[in-house]
Amino acid sequence: MLAWRKHRGSSKPVFEEVPVPKVSPTGVLCKMLASGVCRSDHSLLSIDKQASWFEEKYILGHEGCGQIIQLGSAVGQKKFQVGDIVALHAVPGCGRQDCSECSRDLSQLCEKGHHSGIGQDGFYAPYAAVDIRGVVKVPSGVTSAQAAVATDAVNTAYHAITRRAEVKAHETVFLFGLGGLGFNALQILLHIGPRIIVSDIRQERLDEAQRLGIPPCDIVPIGASPQEFVTGAKLDGKIDTVLDFVGTHQTFEDAQHIVRRGGKLICIGSLDTENTIHMKIGTRKRLSYIFSYGGQVRDLEEVLQLVADGSITPQVETSKLVEFPRVLESLV
Repeated sequence: MLAWRKHRGSSKPVFEEVPVPKVSPTGVLCKMLASGVCRSDHSLLSIDKQASWFEEKYILGHEGCGQIIQLGSAVGQKKFQVGDIVALHAVPGCGRQDCSECSRDLSQLCEKGHHSGIGQDGFYAPYAAVDIRGVVKVPSGVTSAQAAVATDAVNTAYHAITRRAEVKAHETVFLFGLGGLGFNALQILLHIGPRIIVSDIRQERLDEAQRLGIPPCDIVPIGASPQEFVTGAKLDGKIDTVLDFVGTHQTFEDAQHIVRRGGKLICIGSLDTENTIHMKIGTRKRLSYIFSYGGQVRDLEEVLQLVADGSITPQVETSKLVEFPRVLESLV
């Protein structure tokens, strides 16, 4: 089969012939129906320093949806059957009790389990073999493209909002960034019900936020200072949580100033790899700086149900597998 692979030392993906993977006793073999393209793919192609589990050559793609065509010998048919349409979580963890991450409910940080498309074979191929720990049935009404995107672009936002920030309906939330993850975050927040203040540098994204129900008075105009906007809107001391899906010096700076005393800063975006914590601001306001990465299988199960009932509609465009480099370039 032809698959897109990363070769160590090269920043260009290679479309080449590789064997169809073999299914493990606790895994399934899937015919891939959709594979989401992520900005992280560009980072994976570009990085020189790699984690210990990275293979010299591996298939890219960490957002997947497929149809089961073969069950491993230890997989019972009560849970999964040939023909099931399933979403594929890239890093479900090893699940071992002696794993320092999985034993602390940090499965997405596990280094012992398989990392599909992140240093090990992933989903930019006609077929993929995965362990059932990372397999979730796709509910009726969810397309394969939506399910693939849900595994990361929606799941990451959901985990940050519900598990890390623990946003509640009575709160006021400031949302930086309405890109792929940020726009999914907006829909998740609308489902939960807090007041949402949004900021982005693209007018079309702000217009889309208004179309979804964000009132103009809660949209920071392009070019306006978030700090001045918050003061002008009489929101000083009322922003409970800031969700930063951008992660630049400026957004991190603004976040520390606009969040209320005892508030939370949730850091998901990382466009700037190093930002500055204002020690006096953080200490005097007793702020919580909370970082979030990825999501878990239990999150994915909930996310897919929200997509099925229409609470979240992932924005997707489809192309052919052979067009991966062009699609990736359009995201950078």
